[in-house]
Amino acid sequence: MPRSQFTDAYRGLLALLVEAREAAGLTQVELALALRKPQAFVSKVERGVRRIDIIEFCVIARAIGIDPVELLRRVLPSIPKRLEI
Repeated sequence: MPRSQFTDAYRGLLALLVEAREAAGLTQVELALALRKPQAFVSKVERGVRRIDIIEFCVIARAIGIDPVELLRRVLPSIPKRLEI
């Protein structure tokens, strides 16, 4: 059974986070400053090295300036109805 962080759905989530950050005109450094984390944290999240939970997802989305619920709505269609975790 594959770990969910390595599924296409998780990669899609990360791609949406990167897309949202870039659309907001933020660099990894700027997002890291908003999160009060090192730039390496953002890099690891975006590359899938560091897995995020739902609370971190919400905090990151808000720091980017996007509603977490809206961002989740955008990722839900890419999650298969049957996904082993």
